[in-house]
Formats: sequence, C-alpha cells, structure tokens
Amino acid sequence: MSEPLVVIGNGMAAAKFVEKLSAAALGRYAVAVIGEEPRLAYNRVLLSSVLAGETAAADVELKSADWWRSRGVTVRYGCRAEAIDLARRNVTLADGKRIGFSKLVLATGSQAIRLPLPGAALEGVYTFRDSADVEALSALGRERKTVAVIGGGLLGIEAAHGLASRGARVSLVHVMDRLMERQLDTAGGALLRRRVEESGVRVLLNANTIRIVGETRARGLEFADGSRLDADAVVFAVGVRPNAELACSAGLLVNRGIVVDDGLRANIDGVYAIGECAEHRGVCYGLVEPAYEQARVLAARLAGRAARYEGSLAATNLKVSGVGVFSAGDFLGGRRSERIVCSDPRMGVYRKLVVEDGRLVGAALVGDTSRALDYLALIRSRADIRTKRDELMFGAAPAQEAA
Repeated sequence: MSEPLVVIGNGMAAAKFVEKLSAAALGRYAVAVIGEEPRLAYNRVLLSSVLAGETAAADVELKSADWWRSRGVTVRYGCRAEAIDLARRNVTLADGKRIGFSKLVLATGSQAIRLPLPGAALEGVYTFRDSADVEALSALGRERKTVAVIGGGLLGIEAAHGLASRGARVSLVHVMDRLMERQLDTAGGALLRRRVEESGVRVLLNANTIRIVGETRARGLEFADGSRLDADAVVFAVGVRPNAELACSAGLLVNRGIVVDDGLRANIDGVYAIGECAEHRGVCYGLVEPAYEQARVLAARLAGRAARYEGSLAATNLKVSGVGVFSAGDFLGGRRSERIVCSDPRMGVYRKLVVEDGRLVGAALVGDTSRALDYLALIRSRADIRTKRDELMFGAAPAQEAA
C-alpha cells in the first residue's frame, strides 16, 4: 500500500519535488498537494512578464491538471492548511477536513513584506508577489494611474517595468544609493539605472520613505528630507519573508525559516521543508534554483537514494526591466581579489570578474549575459584560470577554455 505523503504548498518548489519524486518512485507514495492559491502551480518568475503584457496568465502554469492526475497526485488548490498535528500526523484544512500523513513536506514559500510605515494599511497600497497582485497592478496600468513603487531590488524593478509597460506613470523609490545593491556594484547599478529610466520609469535613489500620505486612500509618499511624491497608488516591493507560521504553531523549529538539516529534514522525523520557507545552515534562499536543488535532493532521499544538500551558490541570472543582469559569488571582492572590468556605457554593457588565488570567485554582468552560465560553472568548480584571463573577458566560452 502506498505511503501517505502530504505537501503543503503548491508553488514551484512543490511542483519540482513532485515531478522528481514521481519519476524516481512512482506509486511508492500517495501524494496529496495542498495549495492556498486558487490555481495550479505556476512559474512565479514570469509574473513580471504577465504584468508587462508580454505573457498570458494561462501560459505560466507549470503542469496541467492531466499531468497531476496521471501521476496519481491529489491536488487541493484554493484550500488553506490551518493546522498541523504532529502527534496524530494529520493536517487540518480551512474547510475542516483532515488529511493524514506518514511524511510531510512543507513548501509554503514566502510572503511579501509590507514596511511598517504610517499609512501602509490605506486603500491603494499593494504588494507584488502572486497572480492576484498582478491582476490588481495590471488594472492600475490600464487606468493610466500614477504609481510609486518602493524597492529598488529585483521585485521593485520588475514591478515598475511592468506597470510602465501597461501605461502607468511610475516612480521607482529606493533607499539605497544604487539599484540591486545586493547583486551589483556602483558601476553596474548606474548602468542598470540608465536602462530602467530609458524604459520610462523615473528612479529616485537615497529616498527614505517615512510615511504614505493619505486619509483613507494613498495619495503619495513623504520622505525623510521633507519632500513628497504624489501618487495614486503605492506598491511595496521590498522583499519577502518565509511563510513559517504554520510550522511554528505545530512546534517545529523555526528561526527565520523552518530549520532543516542536510537531508532537508526538520526537527521531527518524517517532516521536511524545501524552498523559500526552509532555512539551511542559517540561510533562507529567495531564489528558484536553490529551491529546485532542494526539491531534487529530497525527492532522491524519499525514493531511497543517497543524497545530501550542502547549500547553494546564490546567483541571479535574468532580465530586469528588459535588461540582462547576472551576479554570482563575491562580485565585490576583497583585499586579496583582483577585479577585471569591461564597461561600455554606449553599448549598455558592463562586465566585471573577480579573481582570487587564480580562481574566479565572483562575477557581475549587465546587458550582455551570454556567458553567465559559463562563469557560474567556473565559480562553482574553482578551476584554475590563471592562463585564461583574456579569454575569460574577451575570448572563447570560458568553460570550454578552462576544461
């Protein structure tokens, strides 16, 4: 008889886990997936393209209903998991039903952060996280509203670009001195800012928002220097925090996220966590690739294979406001590092490699990211590149040259 396995969360990590588990151990488990959002798992990375009108909402679905059915998976979407009883090994749903489990996988993801500013609860204040948010923001664009987006990281830039593409008049407000400061240095951030402004978005840096102005509805922002910015709507895009409340209430060990070991196991036997809700060796990854790596490892382990998750190299490789951006490893560098930089503002290209002890330890690219995966492979492999410096920056594909 198949062992009952419940997955709480129906996002990208959950879909990848079920895909890999069904490929490795079809029939071994009776899998039930519980998802709060009222739709099947979809590619959250593509929400910015949906907002911009470049991709249809239906096209971001990861797996069809037939795919789930053909693998014997029961999917309960639009249904919130309210409680976990670890002693009785069951999950209580919002409709009062209980689902029993032998093994439990938490893939509850993250939620958008709302800054605790005065006025944050006003009407007309939004976040950018899920498909419902995209629908609301798309309406702002169609109505040609004036929108202030708070946050100059990936989420903020994508929200601003999508809104502008829809027809909104957008100001991107960031408290730091450059965009994407966690992924880019000053020069790379400056080039990205120029490209973002060319797309029709006004960028305000070093702008410390202290209040959302308005009585019942948002009317703009007030900054620490006393200046104000008028807006019909405000969007928080300042990051995410792990959804770990359910796990915490059940008695699982939670720090920032659900604490797991190298087997992705929580502090209770038979309970696991993967994706943005998991904290491994003190790190919560807010990126897709680490979630997929965790899903692959856990699927292998539950299929009876030896596998271990030892952490991920954080890397960003995507298009931001239509501009290619890649960042991995120690892209700033330290005292012992050598920085190799190629910058062509006229062509909109910036490339920076950081070398230490003859090995590539970090890279940052803006504009042309065609070699991103090659650089990432070199950073991961720690291959000696002392004789390949020119080729790394200007010549043949670096992974091939270093082989």
